[in-house]
Amino acid sequence: MQKFIGAILTLVVILVSCNQTKEPVEEVAKVEAIEKPPVLHYGFNLDEFNVVHDTVRNGDSFGELMLRNKVDYPKIAAISENYRDTFDVRKIKVGKPYIILKSKDTSDVAKVFIYQNDKINYTVVDLRDSAVAYKSRKKVRLVEREIGGIIDHSLSLSIDTLGVDYNLTFALSDIYAWTIDFLRLEKGDKFKVVFDERYINDSIYAGLGAVKAAYFEHKGKTIYAFPYIADSTNQILEYFDQDANNLRSTFLRAPVKLQYRLSSRYNLKRKIAYYGYKVRPHKGTDFAAPIGTPIVATADGTVEESTRRGGNGKYVKIKHNGTYSTQYLHMKAQNVKKGDFVRQGDVIGWIGMTGNTGGPHVCYRFWKNGRQVDPFKEELPAAKPIADSLRTDYMAHIEPLKWQLDCIELVDPNPEPEETLITYNQ
Repeated sequence: MQKFIGAILTLVVILVSCNQTKEPVEEVAKVEAIEKPPVLHYGFNLDEFNVVHDTVRNGDSFGELMLRNKVDYPKIAAISENYRDTFDVRKIKVGKPYIILKSKDTSDVAKVFIYQNDKINYTVVDLRDSAVAYKSRKKVRLVEREIGGIIDHSLSLSIDTLGVDYNLTFALSDIYAWTIDFLRLEKGDKFKVVFDERYINDSIYAGLGAVKAAYFEHKGKTIYAFPYIADSTNQILEYFDQDANNLRSTFLRAPVKLQYRLSSRYNLKRKIAYYGYKVRPHKGTDFAAPIGTPIVATADGTVEESTRRGGNGKYVKIKHNGTYSTQYLHMKAQNVKKGDFVRQGDVIGWIGMTGNTGGPHVCYRFWKNGRQVDPFKEELPAAKPIADSLRTDYMAHIEPLKWQLDCIELVDPNPEPEETLITYNQ
């Protein structure tokens, strides 16, 4: 037994000795220097320049900015004269950001001027060789988003509560402009929307994208809206409902969008105290809104008149076809002239107080067969539905979108508090 234990101890000593006398092998990792590619912004490697970020200030002009940064006058003149369609130097706006890329040597001369038109689009003025200007845009990623809500006070407030871009209110008002009066929404009306949001560098919000599908439940009536190009010749995108009916009507319901109130309706028996309560017919519909609010054409047509006359003040009259004409009174200024062809929704002027008026508004007059009528009592023709040859394709197109809308949960603005179970110790 003692011999066996001795043999074991000898074996352990030998193993320990082997581990101690064995030279450790040092593994040397080969590290290769990897040169990182330059990071480009606006198409330039900013590390190659001295970079100046600034904004256009009062009194700034393109020429003065360039002269201050040592650009030769001939290059300034070349941009001003030869690239007016690309970059009109007279129209740079106070508050707009810009970037100047300057040489890194002692001359400190501006080599590139980058003007931010908006969050996405920018204009580059390259002054390094012969002066050139071109437009470009940042890479934008579209992120799809879904929301659903119940109207408590107004659509805009409901959308704001959901933390969504306010412009979605305007987008929905445009889509449903002919079928829903957004000033008469009722508490409990429901809406759902699938839409895109634009992002720059995956983090900077750059505005609302397209509305891909929408749903409104107004006074118990359900109206879906899906975008579809039914006119392949002109590639016009329009919105249609679940039954392939066009949501657009021949005429808009109002010549202004959202920010208005009906201050006076069409009334042939109107009596006014100022005139001794005599009957003074009002053959127009007054839409009150702040001065400067855009006035839009309610339908396609040709401008018959754009002038100023008596109590009408500055006004525009549009002939739409052999049956219908419209007139827009008391404008601050017109945006069209006689003979212009305008499309439905085009801005034709701005609300003002010219002529006989007690406050800022547009008096909207509507003619049918040469006689002024109440547009709210007219059965106005709807736009053409989808052609029968496209119905099968359209129904297949909207099927997944409708399913997506139906699955969106509604956010109740006034959820009922959950019941709390109270237990008592016995």
